[in-house]
Amino acid sequence: MNLNIYFTNRLRLAYSKSSALLARLWKKDFYLYLAALLTLFAVLDTMQLHIISGMRQEAFDAMVRYRIIVPKPDSDIVIVDINEASLAAMAKDYGRWPWPRQVLGEFLEQVEKQHPKAIVFDILFSDSDIYNPDSDAYFDSAIAATNNTYFPLLRLDPSSDTLSLVKPAMIPGVVPLLNDAQPEATVAVVLPHFPAALKGGRLGLHNIYPDADGIVRQYIVYRDEYGWKLPSLPARVARDLGWPEPAAQRVLLNWRGPPFAYQYVSFHDVFTDVGSKEKKRPQDEFKNKIIIIGSTAASLFDIKSTPMSQMHPGVEILATAIDNFKHNDYLRFPEARVAYLVLALCIIWVTAWGFYNNVGRSKIDVLFGASQFILMGISYASINFADTYINITGPVTIGLIYFTLARVYSAATDKMLEQSMVRASMEREGELHATLLLIRLDVAQNILTDAMMEKIRYGLENTGTEQKSVEVLRGYQKGLWDLFEKTFTVSWIVDKEDAKEAERVTEDVAVVIAAFPQLLRKCIVDSDIAVSHFVHQGKIFGGKKARDCWRVMFAEALLRWNEQQEKAL
Repeated sequence: MNLNIYFTNRLRLAYSKSSALLARLWKKDFYLYLAALLTLFAVLDTMQLHIISGMRQEAFDAMVRYRIIVPKPDSDIVIVDINEASLAAMAKDYGRWPWPRQVLGEFLEQVEKQHPKAIVFDILFSDSDIYNPDSDAYFDSAIAATNNTYFPLLRLDPSSDTLSLVKPAMIPGVVPLLNDAQPEATVAVVLPHFPAALKGGRLGLHNIYPDADGIVRQYIVYRDEYGWKLPSLPARVARDLGWPEPAAQRVLLNWRGPPFAYQYVSFHDVFTDVGSKEKKRPQDEFKNKIIIIGSTAASLFDIKSTPMSQMHPGVEILATAIDNFKHNDYLRFPEARVAYLVLALCIIWVTAWGFYNNVGRSKIDVLFGASQFILMGISYASINFADTYINITGPVTIGLIYFTLARVYSAATDKMLEQSMVRASMEREGELHATLLLIRLDVAQNILTDAMMEKIRYGLENTGTEQKSVEVLRGYQKGLWDLFEKTFTVSWIVDKEDAKEAERVTEDVAVVIAAFPQLLRKCIVDSDIAVSHFVHQGKIFGGKKARDCWRVMFAEALLRWNEQQEKAL
């Protein structure tokens, strides 16, 4: 136990000494140094480091996951799911995946009879089925009979481009972006195997590119490959269905909710029904619908991490992109790096001004907290009520870093840096002339809060032109000290021989007394508050004797004030 007390005392002593050292070295200039340092960091982060970008992504994830207004998934988008149940049920007749392509051909033929708007395969048919060439021919024939089927192509690593024989102009639907598109360039892609799919030309990339942290937030609209525009699968569907294509090269997905938000039907259930004589499902189930054929089966590994879930089916990410393109409500995210940088610098330097000028701890806390709450509220509101996501996380984060460090320094050094005539007296030598003003509030009820008292104290400290210190006696102690509740003490010191400065202090006292009623009215208007004051002057000695002199002077002021009140009665 004694050892614990010893170490506790040593820590307190070390804290006190380090605080005093910091106060002597940096004083209030620390707030300016810190602001300059974070300004440099903000500029470098905007231009090069991009450290705060990770925090912005996490903030987006939280906001989109817990937003109040969630757009509903389009009811005309239906996912035909090759799920685990379908794989198990179909295995009896067709084996495990991949099934013979005739299965998909028969499904396509039957579903086409219901006149869907589009059938989008989220399945890459990269190779022929060498064991079932007739099955492949059947599927190719079924594709050729349609004009609304869409197939994916896969973009491989660009490092393999030189090994490819495929030129962008050879890919159906690819158009030049620029006049200087490179006609001889080659791209490494995997195209659909079926001639009918290539001839139909309804092809698009279905690559999904996660952010650096492995989470899918965006979807590409197209890729710029050597001046050629390779559209994504959703963009290719949008082109044929007359939807406006996003101008941006990639968009931030406007999620419709957690996984399985869209309408799902089992592939096996639909395939069995369309092939039977006695139909149990509605015969117009897919009329004017956009059908996406894909898989949520974990064994097929088409699972991605998104802000909504760590296990989000890839087919539903494709559905979300198509939904966003159809309704043109994908999330716009203006970079606005300069604007965000300016906002961050404003937060830093306004907060620094507050700390440097000692506007009051409670006021800084309230104003800073309110400003950050409002800024985050704007960001949160943008993702709920608009299609433009205003990401203010960066400026808010940098501002919070500054506020936290400044508040720690303030807590450690405020006592050393506060404007105190007692400390000023200890730092001077010789005989000094001191002036002490006591202002007491007689309040019938406890209607003045600490925040109000602090506001009045700050106002008194900044009233007049002469250097002074202002303290509040709140009367929290019991017994005798409770008599000094709601009392302000204002003190000045000057050299004994400086008559002109003493005269200016006298004028300053009058200014403070005259300004006090107005300061009080700014906080509260109450007729029950009676204000009384007393001015006492005397001499004190600087240096080591200063503390004792001030104690004596305070006691004398109370005695004289009491005598004055008794005479008045």
